[in-house]
Amino acid sequence: MTTRREPTARQKRLGSELRRMREAAGLSAREGAALLGVNSVQMSHIESGLSGVSEERLRRLAANYVCSDAQLINALVAMATDRTPGWWEEYRGVLPAAYLDLAELDHHATFRHDVAVMHVPGLFQTEDYARALFAYMNPEFPDGEVELRVGHRMKRKIVIEGPDPIPYETVIHEAALRIKVAGRTATRAQLARILEMSEADHVAVRVIPFALDDFAGAGSALVHLGGPVPRLDTVVRDAPHGTAYLDSKAQLEHFRTLFRRVKEASLPPEQSRDLIHQLAKEL
Repeated sequence: MTTRREPTARQKRLGSELRRMREAAGLSAREGAALLGVNSVQMSHIESGLSGVSEERLRRLAANYVCSDAQLINALVAMATDRTPGWWEEYRGVLPAAYLDLAELDHHATFRHDVAVMHVPGLFQTEDYARALFAYMNPEFPDGEVELRVGHRMKRKIVIEGPDPIPYETVIHEAALRIKVAGRTATRAQLARILEMSEADHVAVRVIPFALDDFAGAGSALVHLGGPVPRLDTVVRDAPHGTAYLDSKAQLEHFRTLFRRVKEASLPPEQSRDLIHQLAKEL
């Protein structure tokens, strides 16, 4: 059983779901290991994403864990057996793993919901906007490092601009639209890009205006990625020391509710477009 040096977020998620399934069955890690004929260390590696698991072994575990959710089991099998390299692999060893993990999660998502408060969502960002953000990092990146990150961010757009786009819904605070991250000309181009994408059938853009009374959700920024079944959804949030991937049942329910509340507070798409048009005219 080969051990991975650095499992991806998707591989870790597969392992954590197997652990949750085992715990729901009331079995210890030692008892789960016995079902596969492995030791506790090997079982720990599987449940932490350090080692893979075959379809036959996964289905054996699910049967012994008395899991009857066929859709969930099939989705986990797909996670365990899909070894097709994605475009993001060209950045492995060049960019931090979190960049690759988010691209992989985007690739496998069935939908994406964003709430953006201070910056335009990454999937909408123009090159000039993204370059200004990365160039502002402290300590500063060398020019080549900035371009690597900009190139990676532009390629991630394939999930909403490619031949098979996923449904994408975003709520953007007016603050993010007004802040001139890269100057007046670049900001005008950025707003035009958002308006262009908002016309796509699979994209919905909503804006929270400054004029809204009683909005206390300034800390609501999040990315919610849909899984093949709701249990496999993932919420991504920026944390003080990196990116946090949240996927427990309670966390997912919390952020589904948070997105619903922020969405209800926002302007509908048509009024949102009107506001963005007005902001562009003011530049």
